[in-house]
Amino acid sequence: MTPIGPFARIEADAPPPGEIPGLRGAPMRTPVRTTDAATGPGLWPALVGRLLTRQLWIELYGLPGYALTLKGRVAQGFAATPRDFRPVDPGPGKLVLGGKFLLAGASLEAAAPEDPWNRPSPTRAFAAELHAFAWLPSLMLEGERGAREALRLTLAWATVFARWSPFAWDPLILARRTFNLACAARRMGQVATEAERLRLADILGRQARQLLRPPGGVAGKAERMVAVAVAGCALAGGAGAGLRRKALRALPGALARTVGEDGAHASRSPEAGLELLLDLLTLEDALAQLSEAPPEAMLAAIRRLTAATRFHTLPDGRLITLQGGGPSNPARVAAAVAHDEADGAEPPVGAVGGVARIRSPLLTVAADVAAPARGVWSAAACAQPLALEIVCGRDRMVTGCGWTPRATDRQGLRLAPGHSTLALGEASTGAPLGGWKGGLLGHRLIGRPLHLEVNRRDGEGAVWLEAEHDGWVHDFGLLHQRRLYLDQRLDEVRAEERLHPAPGQKDVVRAIAAPYAVRFQLEPGVQASLARDRRSILLRGHSGRGWWFRTDGPDVAIEPSVHIDEGLTRRSLQIVVRGSARTDSETKIRWKLSPAGAGGEPS
Repeated sequence: MTPIGPFARIEADAPPPGEIPGLRGAPMRTPVRTTDAATGPGLWPALVGRLLTRQLWIELYGLPGYALTLKGRVAQGFAATPRDFRPVDPGPGKLVLGGKFLLAGASLEAAAPEDPWNRPSPTRAFAAELHAFAWLPSLMLEGERGAREALRLTLAWATVFARWSPFAWDPLILARRTFNLACAARRMGQVATEAERLRLADILGRQARQLLRPPGGVAGKAERMVAVAVAGCALAGGAGAGLRRKALRALPGALARTVGEDGAHASRSPEAGLELLLDLLTLEDALAQLSEAPPEAMLAAIRRLTAATRFHTLPDGRLITLQGGGPSNPARVAAAVAHDEADGAEPPVGAVGGVARIRSPLLTVAADVAAPARGVWSAAACAQPLALEIVCGRDRMVTGCGWTPRATDRQGLRLAPGHSTLALGEASTGAPLGGWKGGLLGHRLIGRPLHLEVNRRDGEGAVWLEAEHDGWVHDFGLLHQRRLYLDQRLDEVRAEERLHPAPGQKDVVRAIAAPYAVRFQLEPGVQASLARDRRSILLRGHSGRGWWFRTDGPDVAIEPSVHIDEGLTRRSLQIVVRGSARTDSETKIRWKLSPAGAGGEPS
């Protein structure tokens, strides 16, 4: 191999990798030592406050007469039919007509005249989607028959859950149910009797009014207010107008806290930004049906979210899978940005929402160069500093395990082994809140604040991106620096992982060695073949085009991994480079990715 650019030749002379103790196989089973106490000083006030207020709302909302307080002005019918721009798969709706609910990778049989409300759900994720009416958009594709079944299931739900309950009326679930019901209510009303139509309108109005009440909090308020406003557009007369007025008055402030100046969602999840954009587009459409102008703050948020979504979309048409954002699918992303006049334009360079992109004609590299969200915004945050994704042509090659907040049973995938970055020992730069604390506050990410330094330089035919974080200093006294050099003429990325003692850490007594693992999670379906030199791996994506991955790491292996796709766990592969770093000196691990046929082929 000819040395090109700032990095020297990568020698290929290592012995075959042996069995190394530590992290192998699926990252969800990795034991972790968190770098922060789960009951840090900033957490106790939130826990105590949540304990007190949660019990208060349970006692108050659980009172026998509480439902009467949700009865507002009577809506005689429906005004608008809000359009949900999300593409809909007709498959689940056909199954519901046949008596089978397939949600979040699990299924439940409940053929008419039975319903799924008075029986246990197979998983909590299934129950969340069931009560969020995630099945409703698909069922509405089945014409009059689908609308009648949707009406039957909705009325049955309202009979069983007329009284408030902590799960079925949870703010997140309630917001999605209200949104989905508002988009379908008018068409459902067309197949209903007069009494059923009035009851359906009452059900929608009650749920929208509950969304205007606590609990809820800052995180998710924008989504809740959009759901209330959409319901207000669907309901006719003064009942709908009152809901619209209250929601639209609160929406600008909620959007200001949720959407950054660069268009990134406050949670830093690209998927959360995409979903909020789709909700806002639905609200804009519903207001247009009523000939009402949307607030300027809402239109500005749509513009910013659209630009950020374009930035977070890779050449394969899917989103970056960083910070709890799943890859989504090209049709969903395309639907969110179809209104944009800049359709087809190249995304801007730089960083949006803490994600930096560099690219050449055939390579696109995205790297996480900011700290994860903290506090109430961290339910989707991941402890994966400097994680990266690489798309070769239109083949997503290097990625993450695709964790999203919907995968509540696979919290381990939020740690460093769940994405393409470096991990030291069995420690973590943060960890999901678990146990009874997680039950109270949600699975927010806890840990010491992460500090990063980022430097980017653009030159003639090349881009240099350098980022460094201090997440390993407390346990090992080491800083991790990831240096990426993209040769735009050769479509080749050369990188260096550098571990070096933090200033002032050499005198601290620590273990002299720290085992490291640099992982490169591969997209499901990517083929990987280890060459005889034990340092080179031939990768082939879905297009069949080959790319060479090479490294000078002491131990290189191809290992099994997992990938979360639409709630299902798929098998995948990961490249793992292992070794041991001294805590009192510098360690470098170099790697490169280049098109097959460039720079000589390993034997």
